[in-house]
Amino acid sequence: MDISNKEVLILIDSSGGNTYKLAESIKAGVVNKGLHAVIKKVPNKVDPQNDLNKIPIATADELVKYRGIAFGAPIYFGNISTNMMDFMAQTLDIWKKQELSNVPATVFMSGCSGSGSETAIISFWNILASHGMTIVTLGNPSLPDINKAIPQGNTPYGVTTRSCMPGDVRPSKDELKYAYFQGQKLASAINSTKIQQDPLAAPAKKEITTSKVEERLNKLGIVLPITPKPVGNYVPYKIVGNLVYINQVALNNGKILYPGMIESTVTEKQAKLATQQTILNILSVLKVAANGNLDNVKQVVQLSGTFNTQPNYTNHAGLMNEASNLLVSIFGDKGIHTRATFGANSLPLNSPVEIQAIFEINS
Repeated sequence: MDISNKEVLILIDSSGGNTYKLAESIKAGVVNKGLHAVIKKVPNKVDPQNDLNKIPIATADELVKYRGIAFGAPIYFGNISTNMMDFMAQTLDIWKKQELSNVPATVFMSGCSGSGSETAIISFWNILASHGMTIVTLGNPSLPDINKAIPQGNTPYGVTTRSCMPGDVRPSKDELKYAYFQGQKLASAINSTKIQQDPLAAPAKKEITTSKVEERLNKLGIVLPITPKPVGNYVPYKIVGNLVYINQVALNNGKILYPGMIESTVTEKQAKLATQQTILNILSVLKVAANGNLDNVKQVVQLSGTFNTQPNYTNHAGLMNEASNLLVSIFGDKGIHTRATFGANSLPLNSPVEIQAIFEINS
Protein backbone atom coordinates (compact mmCIF):
# COMPACT_ATOMS: atom_id res chain seq x y z
CA MET A 1 0.00 0.00 0.00
CA ASP A 2 1.45 3.37 -1.05
CA ILE A 3 1.00 5.76 1.89
CA SER A 4 3.69 8.27 1.00
CA ASN A 5 1.29 11.12 0.24
CA LYS A 6 -1.46 10.36 2.72
CA GLU A 7 -2.45 12.35 5.79
CA VAL A 8 -2.27 11.73 9.50
CA LEU A 9 -5.69 11.56 11.17
CA ILE A 10 -6.39 13.18 14.53
CA LEU A 11 -9.71 11.61 15.55
CA ILE A 12 -11.52 13.13 18.52
CA ASP A 13 -14.68 13.18 20.55
CA SER A 14 -15.04 16.71 21.91
CA SER A 15 -18.08 18.67 23.04
CA GLY A 16 -16.66 21.27 25.41
CA GLY A 17 -13.58 21.90 23.26
CA ASN A 18 -10.74 20.84 25.58
CA THR A 19 -9.92 17.71 23.62
CA TYR A 20 -10.08 19.76 20.43
CA LYS A 21 -7.54 22.26 21.77
CA LEU A 22 -5.15 19.40 22.53
CA ALA A 23 -5.83 18.05 19.03
CA GLU A 24 -4.74 21.34 17.47
CA SER A 25 -1.39 21.13 19.25
CA ILE A 26 -1.01 17.45 18.29
CA LYS A 27 -1.62 18.50 14.68
CA ALA A 28 0.93 21.32 14.91
CA GLY A 29 3.54 18.85 16.18
CA VAL A 30 2.82 16.48 13.29
CA VAL A 31 3.04 19.29 10.74
CA ASN A 32 6.30 20.49 12.31
CA LYS A 33 7.83 17.17 11.23
CA GLY A 34 6.81 17.74 7.62
CA LEU A 35 3.62 15.64 7.48
CA HIS A 36 0.06 16.62 6.60
CA ALA A 37 -2.65 16.17 9.24
CA VAL A 38 -6.41 16.54 9.48
CA ILE A 39 -8.68 16.74 12.55
CA LYS A 40 -11.97 14.84 12.38
CA LYS A 41 -14.53 13.84 15.02
CA VAL A 42 -16.65 10.82 15.79
CA PRO A 43 -20.44 11.25 15.73
CA ASN A 44 -21.74 12.70 18.99
CA LYS A 45 -24.77 10.63 19.96
CA VAL A 46 -24.84 11.88 23.55
CA ASP A 47 -25.06 15.63 22.99
CA PRO A 48 -25.17 16.44 19.24
CA GLN A 49 -26.26 20.06 19.80
CA ASN A 50 -23.09 20.83 21.76
CA ASP A 51 -20.68 19.35 19.23
CA LEU A 52 -18.04 21.36 17.42
CA ASN A 53 -19.77 21.94 14.09
CA LYS A 54 -16.67 23.04 12.16
CA ILE A 55 -15.00 19.63 12.45
CA PRO A 56 -15.85 17.01 9.79
CA ILE A 57 -17.23 13.65 10.94
CA ALA A 58 -15.14 10.55 10.27
CA THR A 59 -16.37 7.11 9.29
CA ALA A 60 -14.89 3.88 10.60
CA ASP A 61 -13.98 2.50 7.19
CA GLU A 62 -11.77 5.52 6.35
CA LEU A 63 -9.27 4.76 9.15
CA VAL A 64 -7.28 2.53 6.78
CA LYS A 65 -6.52 5.54 4.55
CA TYR A 66 -4.19 7.30 6.99
CA ARG A 67 -0.47 7.04 7.70
CA GLY A 68 -1.04 7.27 11.43
CA ILE A 69 -3.80 8.15 13.87
CA ALA A 70 -3.97 10.17 17.10
CA PHE A 71 -7.08 9.35 19.14
CA GLY A 72 -8.47 11.93 21.59
CA ALA A 73 -11.48 11.69 23.86
CA PRO A 74 -12.92 12.75 27.23
CA ILE A 75 -12.46 10.35 30.14
CA TYR A 76 -15.60 8.55 31.33
CA PHE A 77 -15.11 6.77 34.67
CA GLY A 78 -11.53 5.72 33.88
CA ASN A 79 -12.45 4.70 30.35
CA ILE A 80 -12.90 6.21 26.90
CA SER A 81 -16.05 8.17 26.07
CA THR A 82 -19.29 6.55 24.91
CA ASN A 83 -19.09 8.23 21.51
CA MET A 84 -15.55 6.98 20.88
CA MET A 85 -16.41 3.48 22.11
CA ASP A 86 -19.41 3.35 19.74
CA PHE A 87 -17.20 4.46 16.86
CA MET A 88 -14.48 1.87 17.57
CA ALA A 89 -17.16 -0.84 17.75
CA GLN A 90 -17.75 -0.18 14.04
CA THR A 91 -14.17 -1.19 13.16
CA LEU A 92 -14.86 -4.94 13.46
CA ASP A 93 -14.37 -5.64 9.74
CA ILE A 94 -11.11 -3.67 9.76
CA TRP A 95 -9.97 -5.70 12.78
CA LYS A 96 -10.79 -9.01 11.05
CA LYS A 97 -8.57 -8.07 8.11
CA GLN A 98 -5.92 -6.43 10.37
CA GLU A 99 -5.86 -3.46 8.01
CA LEU A 100 -4.48 -1.17 10.72
CA SER A 101 -1.61 -3.51 11.56
CA ASN A 102 1.66 -1.62 12.23
CA VAL A 103 0.02 1.80 11.71
CA PRO A 104 1.43 4.17 14.39
CA ALA A 105 -1.18 5.43 16.87
CA THR A 106 -1.18 7.60 19.98
CA VAL A 107 -3.80 8.58 22.57
CA PHE A 108 -4.57 11.83 24.40
CA MET A 109 -7.51 12.54 26.70
CA SER A 110 -9.23 15.16 28.88
CA GLY A 111 -10.84 14.74 32.26
CA CYS A 112 -11.04 15.92 35.86
CA SER A 113 -8.41 15.40 38.52
CA GLY A 114 -8.86 11.86 39.83
CA SER A 115 -10.85 10.68 36.79
CA GLY A 116 -8.35 7.94 35.98
CA SER A 117 -6.47 9.42 33.03
CA GLU A 118 -3.74 6.77 32.83
CA THR A 119 -6.27 3.95 33.22
CA ALA A 120 -8.40 5.46 30.46
CA ILE A 121 -5.46 5.66 28.04
CA ILE A 122 -4.44 2.06 28.75
CA SER A 123 -8.01 0.91 28.18
CA PHE A 124 -7.85 2.61 24.77
CA TRP A 125 -4.55 0.85 24.10
CA ASN A 126 -6.33 -2.51 24.43
CA ILE A 127 -8.40 -1.66 21.37
CA LEU A 128 -5.41 -0.41 19.38
CA ALA A 129 -3.35 -3.48 20.31
CA SER A 130 -6.15 -5.71 19.02
CA HIS A 131 -5.85 -3.92 15.70
CA GLY A 132 -2.09 -4.55 15.74
CA MET A 133 -1.28 -0.84 15.72
CA THR A 134 2.11 0.51 16.82
CA ILE A 135 1.44 2.48 20.00
CA VAL A 136 3.38 5.72 20.47
CA THR A 137 3.73 6.98 24.04
CA LEU A 138 4.49 10.46 25.38
CA GLY A 139 7.26 9.26 27.71
CA ASN A 140 8.80 11.77 30.11
CA PRO A 141 10.24 14.58 27.94
CA SER A 142 12.31 17.31 29.55
CA LEU A 143 10.55 20.29 28.01
CA PRO A 144 11.83 23.77 28.94
CA ASP A 145 10.01 26.26 31.20
CA ILE A 146 7.29 23.89 32.46
CA ASN A 147 5.30 25.38 35.36
CA LYS A 148 5.71 22.82 38.16
CA ALA A 149 3.62 24.86 40.58
CA ILE A 150 0.39 23.46 39.12
CA PRO A 151 -0.56 19.86 38.21
CA GLN A 152 0.03 19.09 34.51
CA GLY A 153 -1.56 16.27 32.54
CA ASN A 154 1.70 14.78 31.25
CA THR A 155 1.25 11.05 31.83
CA PRO A 156 3.97 8.84 30.31
CA TYR A 157 1.27 7.17 28.20
CA GLY A 158 -0.10 10.32 26.57
CA VAL A 159 -0.99 13.91 27.35
CA THR A 160 -4.19 14.68 29.25
CA THR A 161 -5.74 17.85 30.58
CA ARG A 162 -7.29 18.36 34.01
CA SER A 163 -10.19 20.22 32.48
CA CYS A 164 -12.53 20.69 35.46
CA MET A 165 -10.28 22.18 38.13
CA PRO A 166 -12.10 25.19 39.66
CA GLY A 167 -10.87 28.55 38.37
CA ASP A 168 -8.24 26.97 36.13
CA VAL A 169 -8.09 27.49 32.37
CA ARG A 170 -7.38 24.23 30.59
CA PRO A 171 -5.64 22.91 28.67
CA SER A 172 -2.73 24.77 30.24
CA LYS A 173 -0.04 26.16 27.96
CA ASP A 174 2.27 23.42 29.24
CA GLU A 175 -0.24 20.66 28.48
CA LEU A 176 -0.38 22.09 24.96
CA LYS A 177 3.43 21.88 24.84
CA TYR A 178 3.25 18.20 25.78
CA ALA A 179 0.58 17.66 23.10
CA TYR A 180 2.82 19.33 20.51
CA PHE A 181 5.71 17.06 21.52
CA GLN A 182 3.42 14.00 21.34
CA GLY A 183 2.43 15.00 17.80
CA GLN A 184 6.12 15.24 16.90
CA LYS A 185 6.72 11.75 18.34
CA LEU A 186 3.83 10.33 16.31
CA ALA A 187 5.20 11.91 13.13
CA SER A 188 8.69 10.58 13.87
CA ALA A 189 7.25 7.08 14.35
CA ILE A 190 5.38 7.37 11.05
CA ASN A 191 8.49 8.53 9.22
CA SER A 192 10.45 5.52 10.47
CA THR A 193 7.71 2.90 9.95
CA LYS A 194 7.21 0.91 6.78
CA ILE A 195 3.73 -0.63 6.57
CA GLN A 196 4.04 -4.23 5.39
CA GLN A 197 0.67 -5.87 4.87
CA ASP A 198 2.05 -9.27 3.77
CA PRO A 199 3.78 -10.92 6.77
CA LEU A 200 5.49 -13.47 4.46
CA ALA A 201 6.96 -10.84 2.15
CA ALA A 202 10.69 -10.14 2.30
CA PRO A 203 11.44 -7.16 4.55
CA ALA A 204 12.02 -3.95 2.67
CA LYS A 205 15.38 -2.24 2.90
CA LYS A 206 15.30 0.46 5.49
CA GLU A 207 16.09 3.86 4.10
CA ILE A 208 17.70 6.13 6.65
CA THR A 209 17.46 9.85 6.03
CA THR A 210 18.94 12.16 8.61
CA SER A 211 18.41 15.89 8.65
CA LYS A 212 21.72 17.58 9.38
CA VAL A 213 20.02 20.77 10.54
CA GLU A 214 17.72 18.83 12.89
CA GLU A 215 20.79 17.10 14.33
CA ARG A 216 22.36 20.49 15.04
CA LEU A 217 19.15 21.72 16.66
CA ASN A 218 19.08 18.64 18.90
CA LYS A 219 22.73 19.11 19.89
CA LEU A 220 22.04 22.74 20.75
CA GLY A 221 18.99 21.71 22.81
CA ILE A 222 16.67 23.78 20.61
CA VAL A 223 13.00 22.87 20.14
CA LEU A 224 11.35 25.04 17.51
CA PRO A 225 8.17 26.74 18.76
CA ILE A 226 4.71 26.21 17.33
CA THR A 227 4.50 28.12 14.07
CA PRO A 228 2.95 31.54 14.81
CA LYS A 229 -0.32 32.19 13.00
CA PRO A 230 -1.08 35.46 11.17
CA VAL A 231 -3.36 37.88 13.03
CA GLY A 232 -4.29 39.92 9.95
CA ASN A 233 -4.77 39.78 6.20
CA TYR A 234 -1.30 38.44 5.39
CA VAL A 235 0.67 35.17 5.18
CA PRO A 236 3.50 34.01 7.49
CA TYR A 237 5.92 33.72 4.56
CA LYS A 238 6.17 34.55 0.87
CA ILE A 239 8.23 32.65 -1.69
CA VAL A 240 9.43 34.61 -4.73
CA GLY A 241 11.53 32.46 -7.02
CA ASN A 242 13.80 30.59 -4.60
CA LEU A 243 13.72 33.31 -1.95
CA VAL A 244 11.60 33.09 1.21
CA TYR A 245 10.60 36.31 3.01
CA ILE A 246 9.60 36.08 6.69
CA ASN A 247 8.81 38.70 9.36
CA GLN A 248 8.35 37.86 13.04
CA VAL A 249 8.21 39.49 16.48
CA ALA A 250 9.00 37.99 19.90
CA LEU A 251 5.82 35.94 20.31
CA ASN A 252 6.00 33.09 22.82
CA ASN A 253 2.87 30.95 23.29
CA GLY A 254 0.68 33.72 21.92
CA LYS A 255 2.19 36.50 24.07
CA ILE A 256 5.08 38.89 23.54
CA LEU A 257 8.20 37.86 25.44
CA TYR A 258 9.40 40.85 27.52
CA PRO A 259 7.20 43.56 25.99
CA GLY A 260 8.31 47.19 26.17
CA MET A 261 11.23 49.49 25.42
CA ILE A 262 14.82 48.32 25.84
CA GLU A 263 16.67 49.91 28.79
CA SER A 264 13.38 51.38 29.97
CA THR A 265 11.19 48.43 30.96
CA VAL A 266 13.26 45.73 29.22
CA THR A 267 16.87 44.88 30.13
CA GLU A 268 19.47 44.08 27.49
CA LYS A 269 19.57 40.48 28.73
CA GLN A 270 15.80 40.21 28.26
CA ALA A 271 16.09 41.85 24.83
CA LYS A 272 18.66 39.23 23.80
CA LEU A 273 16.32 36.44 24.88
CA ALA A 274 13.49 38.09 22.94
CA THR A 275 15.78 38.25 19.87
CA GLN A 276 16.49 34.52 20.18
CA GLN A 277 12.75 33.82 20.45
CA THR A 278 12.10 35.92 17.34
CA ILE A 279 14.65 34.07 15.21
CA LEU A 280 13.28 30.71 16.42
CA ASN A 281 9.81 31.84 15.33
CA ILE A 282 11.31 32.64 11.93
CA LEU A 283 12.90 29.19 11.72
CA SER A 284 9.59 27.55 12.61
CA VAL A 285 7.93 29.36 9.69
CA LEU A 286 10.92 28.63 7.44
CA LYS A 287 10.59 24.91 8.10
CA VAL A 288 7.02 24.99 6.80
CA ALA A 289 8.12 26.98 3.74
CA ALA A 290 10.91 24.43 3.11
CA ASN A 291 8.44 21.51 3.00
CA GLY A 292 9.19 20.43 6.55
CA ASN A 293 12.95 19.97 6.01
CA LEU A 294 15.43 22.70 6.94
CA ASP A 295 18.09 20.89 4.90
CA ASN A 296 16.29 22.42 1.90
CA VAL A 297 17.66 25.83 2.94
CA LYS A 298 20.56 26.77 0.62
CA GLN A 299 21.62 29.87 2.53
CA VAL A 300 20.60 32.70 4.83
CA VAL A 301 20.65 35.83 2.67
CA GLN A 302 19.69 38.85 4.79
CA LEU A 303 18.54 39.79 8.29
CA SER A 304 16.97 43.14 9.16
CA GLY A 305 16.40 43.74 12.86
CA THR A 306 14.43 46.58 14.42
CA PHE A 307 14.58 47.18 18.18
CA ASN A 308 12.26 49.19 20.43
CA THR A 309 14.79 51.63 21.88
CA GLN A 310 15.27 55.14 23.17
CA PRO A 311 16.85 57.69 20.76
CA ASN A 312 20.29 57.57 22.43
CA TYR A 313 20.59 53.75 22.42
CA THR A 314 23.60 52.44 20.45
CA ASN A 315 24.00 48.69 21.13
CA HIS A 316 21.62 47.46 18.43
CA ALA A 317 24.37 45.35 16.85
CA GLY A 318 25.08 43.57 20.14
CA LEU A 319 21.44 42.54 20.39
CA MET A 320 21.26 41.45 16.75
CA ASN A 321 24.32 39.24 17.23
CA GLU A 322 22.05 36.84 19.12
CA ALA A 323 20.12 36.14 15.91
CA SER A 324 23.19 36.05 13.64
CA ASN A 325 25.20 33.75 15.91
CA LEU A 326 22.29 31.36 16.30
CA LEU A 327 21.80 31.04 12.53
CA VAL A 328 25.50 30.36 11.96
CA SER A 329 25.46 27.76 14.76
CA ILE A 330 22.55 26.00 13.08
CA PHE A 331 23.38 26.33 9.37
CA GLY A 332 27.19 26.64 9.47
CA ASP A 333 28.62 28.51 6.47
CA LYS A 334 25.15 28.62 4.92
CA GLY A 335 24.10 30.82 7.83
CA ILE A 336 26.48 33.69 7.05
CA HIS A 337 24.41 36.65 5.84
CA THR A 338 24.25 40.38 5.29
CA ARG A 339 22.53 42.44 7.97
CA ALA A 340 20.82 45.70 8.77
CA THR A 341 19.87 46.90 12.27
CA PHE A 342 17.55 49.74 13.24
CA GLY A 343 16.02 51.44 16.26
CA ALA A 344 12.39 52.51 16.64
CA ASN A 345 10.36 54.03 19.47
CA SER A 346 7.53 51.49 19.08
CA LEU A 347 6.93 48.09 17.48
CA PRO A 348 3.82 45.95 16.85
CA LEU A 349 2.28 44.35 19.96
CA ASN A 350 4.85 46.26 22.06
CA SER A 351 7.48 43.69 21.05
CA PRO A 352 11.07 44.71 21.92
CA VAL A 353 12.27 43.34 18.56
CA GLU A 354 11.07 42.60 15.04
CA ILE A 355 13.18 40.74 12.47
CA GLN A 356 12.78 40.34 8.73
CA ALA A 357 14.70 37.45 7.21
CA ILE A 358 15.37 36.38 3.63
CA PHE A 359 16.44 32.79 2.84
CA GLU A 360 17.24 30.92 -0.35
CA ILE A 361 15.76 27.43 -0.58
CA ASN A 362 16.05 24.58 -3.06
CA SER A 363 13.53 24.78 -5.88
